[in-house]
Amino acid sequence: MNAPLDLLRQQIFSPRAVALIGASGDETKNTSRPQRYMRKYGYAGKLFPINPGRAEILGEKAYPDVTAVPDEIDHALIMVPAKHVAKALTQCVQKKIPVVTIYTDGFAEVGAEGRAMQEELQRIAKAGGVRLVGPNCIGLFSSQTHLALSVNAVLENLDIKPGPIAVVSQSGSMTGGLLSRGLGRGVGFSKLVSVGNEADIALGEFTDMLVDDPHTKAILLFMETLRDAEHLARAGRRAYEIGKPIVAFKLGRSEIGQDCAASHTGAMAGSDELCDTFLKAHGILRVDHLETLFELPPMIMGKKPRKTHRVAIMSTTGGGAATVADRLGTLGIDVVGPTPQVIDNLKKNHNISISSARVTDLTLAGAKKEIYSAVLNELLASDHCDLVIPIAGSSAQFHPQIAVSPMVEADPRDKIIAAFLAPHAEKSLNLLSEAGIAGFRTPESCADAIRAWRDWTAPVTQPAQDTARVSEAKKLLAAAGTKQLNELDACRVFGALGVGAAQTAVIKTPDDAANIAYPVVAKILSPDIAHKTDAGGVALNIQDAAALKQAAKDILARVSAKHPSAKINGILVQKMEKGLAEIILGFKRDPQVGPVVVLGIGGVLAEIYKDFASRLAPVSEEAAAAMIEQVKGLAIIRGYRGMPKGDCAALAKTVSAFSQLAFIDSIVEAEINPLIVKKKGEGVVAVDGLIAQR
Repeated sequence: MNAPLDLLRQQIFSPRAVALIGASGDETKNTSRPQRYMRKYGYAGKLFPINPGRAEILGEKAYPDVTAVPDEIDHALIMVPAKHVAKALTQCVQKKIPVVTIYTDGFAEVGAEGRAMQEELQRIAKAGGVRLVGPNCIGLFSSQTHLALSVNAVLENLDIKPGPIAVVSQSGSMTGGLLSRGLGRGVGFSKLVSVGNEADIALGEFTDMLVDDPHTKAILLFMETLRDAEHLARAGRRAYEIGKPIVAFKLGRSEIGQDCAASHTGAMAGSDELCDTFLKAHGILRVDHLETLFELPPMIMGKKPRKTHRVAIMSTTGGGAATVADRLGTLGIDVVGPTPQVIDNLKKNHNISISSARVTDLTLAGAKKEIYSAVLNELLASDHCDLVIPIAGSSAQFHPQIAVSPMVEADPRDKIIAAFLAPHAEKSLNLLSEAGIAGFRTPESCADAIRAWRDWTAPVTQPAQDTARVSEAKKLLAAAGTKQLNELDACRVFGALGVGAAQTAVIKTPDDAANIAYPVVAKILSPDIAHKTDAGGVALNIQDAAALKQAAKDILARVSAKHPSAKINGILVQKMEKGLAEIILGFKRDPQVGPVVVLGIGGVLAEIYKDFASRLAPVSEEAAAAMIEQVKGLAIIRGYRGMPKGDCAALAKTVSAFSQLAFIDSIVEAEINPLIVKKKGEGVVAVDGLIAQR
């Protein structure tokens, strides 16, 4: 347990007294809702409406401002117009109220002027020791303490069922939609949170405090961007350890999705691929369908990721089974047919005949409880699969006892049951929900849940700093004395970390000799020219000294014409290197997720096809090997169709060494392009590189 977080959770969700600043007695106004909701849901604490123009609001004594309240207050909700929020917050500071939620909008989400107003709120709160929720926050709810501190209209018409699911949303308007979707699936809620603009307490910190909430068994996140990576990372790791899954639905898979998230929240959405990398690294599952957000948790609550993800499918409806199986196939899920032992057991013990096809289709003849139950339990008892998808047809709608009762009564052992009901069958879905079994309404959400389960991993253990190598690299950076290092200095830094580079020499003039065996490459050496080829600063396959002299003259002439003000350190002469593949190896210090290492096939195709692997840095050699496996284009060095294998072990070692850049705070970006992979046993070699410092 974390005492400061526990206290904060208590002040937010279990306050003994709440002030409603800007409360209205006009029930047609949003600002009347919190007071009405708090009483409707049975909040037992003290409630203080604040309105200078009213002595009484909805039958309760009102106060002109919060400082006039004689009692201590744990939590205040500010609902006054934006221009008056700072004054109201200042009064909360004077009253020593520890937590303030701000419903009012018109801050960072509307532009520069609003952002300045929000920064003023942050300054007031920080100076006064007050924690802020919002602004632009629709509110929050706790079913245990009956705290309905919200203006959300959904609380007017729906009764929230208490339960084990907590929801934290960066979209206030979506909290009602999330709530209604969950309730429609029989989900019970422990907490609901709209974080608003996250001026102070952000999604990550809310998630972290809910990890210790005894009433919460799973945490669902609706994300538009990532602002609080440190807290969310900590929450993911702590939640994983105690078996409390965190499932995220995040906008931003497409450019338009990123644009929508940015314009809606007033924050620039970061790279979606890097967010994916971040979530996975910390044990957080990500889903692509809203339905999955609520339908997945029963599959994983109290469980840990598995090493194998073999899926068995059984059904009484061939078409219904095909809709799921086809979707699973597009996602690369391993669907397995019954083993000979399963087939023999069913025939011998139950006189049931099935085939070895990957989908066990019982047909309409199997729409009998004793048949359905026998097949399901035989699959669950077999060690050839890890998850069973029982699919029910019309019997789920009209005769739940035939298909759904066997699922409820089955002994899953250490397996997972993920049921898909082809028809609209609310009664059957409710039976599954009450039994804690994942039930899916669409083949898409069923497949999405299984994909998320397959991709779920334990939080990544990152390697420790290689102190000696990092220290040497820092010395070389200091000696270089520039923010943008030239290729030679960059490769020296990489070399200090353990990355091998091609043999090189530097000539200052075309007449200088280079003591390197031909053929060679000549390249302009300048910290100001990142794209040497575009500048005309590269000559390949130079065969002798005379050719080198001419190439050097030509390079200097072309570069001077295109970049007359660039600082030139000379001409770098490098041994021509050949291999099986050219790799791009990059590092960046992302403002949202932190240090990241990226590996891709060389050339522009990696960017076009998004064929790359990324991980939070630093990475172990084992993690680097997984990155190599992930990049499709690197099949050419993995022995694809009998092709000669590249030195993948050396590549993994190099990626891990390169990722130690994460321990050098001054570096914001670095790249080796290309890194040449030679035949197995012959290593890898860097032939170009750059480093940018703060």
